[in-house]
Amino acid sequence: MKKLSLTVVAGLLAVVAACGDDDSTTTTTVAATTEAPDEVGDIVAVASGAGSFSTLVAAVQAAGLVDTLQGDGPFTVFAPTDDAFAELPAGVLDALLLPENKDVLVKILTYHVVAGKVMAADVMAGDVATVEGQTIALGTDGGVTVNGANVVTADVEASNGVIHVIDAVILPPDVDPSAL
Repeated sequence: MKKLSLTVVAGLLAVVAACGDDDSTTTTTVAATTEAPDEVGDIVAVASGAGSFSTLVAAVQAAGLVDTLQGDGPFTVFAPTDDAFAELPAGVLDALLLPENKDVLVKILTYHVVAGKVMAADVMAGDVATVEGQTIALGTDGGVTVNGANVVTADVEASNGVIHVIDAVILPPDVDPSAL
């Protein structure tokens, strides 16, 4: 395995496609419905084409991160499912989507993104800097994990990076959801 070396870049979070009960070594390529079957869209196109990540898509739009996710990248996105967002304490998601909480939403979404395209097979356990600026803890015992969240579908390819679908929303240590 090659060593994971990432730098902090300005950016955003992500959107996902293809989620299932597959193990963390599954490789999935999803193309947006408006593209030729052989072409893979950017992170936003892949997520939009999937149609099953409406919460994440809404959050990315509310945070103003769509253009960033359509940029060159590359990005590695640990993308929570709709079910993961549903596990947040009652009222937190609604509060995050309010305009007055945009900065906190951006902080949370960019905490799910690291610079570069890192496939699951290349992940090494340890702390890695996020686009948000703080670190996340990656694990590799029994599959890839990020801050304890499990990667349920790995290596969803996009033209500007890769998406790893996770089963929980991870929060930066300095974000208190009960304060929203």
